[in-house]
Amino acid sequence: MSDDPDDFSTFRDAVGPVRRIRSERAESRPERARPHPRMREHDEARVLDELAAAAPGEELLETGEELQWLRPGLQRRVLVRLRRGHWQVQDEIDLHQMNVEAATRSIRLFLDDALSAGRSCVKIIHGKGLRSGPGGPRLKAATARTLSRHPRVLAFTAARPGDGGSGATYVLLGQRR
Repeated sequence: MSDDPDDFSTFRDAVGPVRRIRSERAESRPERARPHPRMREHDEARVLDELAAAAPGEELLETGEELQWLRPGLQRRVLVRLRRGHWQVQDEIDLHQMNVEAATRSIRLFLDDALSAGRSCVKIIHGKGLRSGPGGPRLKAATARTLSRHPRVLAFTAARPGDGGSGATYVLLGQRR
């Protein structure tokens, strides 16, 4: 089919003059459905599931600015020995300049890599959160939350002052039995 100018003028002559018709009638199309936030609902449900799945007795032990946590059933001296540097830090990750989501994902990947490499003690540098504002140290809180829910973390505690103090955390990992 080609656009022949004679065909176009023949059509225009046959149709005649055209004018727009305005109508007061309601629109014939149905109203569009409003968007439904399915992903947000899914994310909120997942958070509730994670909170419900946390084992009882796995509370975070905070003393001032320092993070400490010990898996139930382990002796308290494990935490003391970890804090004193009994285990050598075999790897570390620095979370500075990350947002909470990126930091959480990075911690999980870091722990998985450390475990697959056979490392038992690592250090996570999260900062003290001095510029976090009224919400408090968000990376520090996200670190504690992620570590306490990881099935292979046995204990964690604030690092010694020379290693970052309350701005870093030593993590003791256990291999699968």
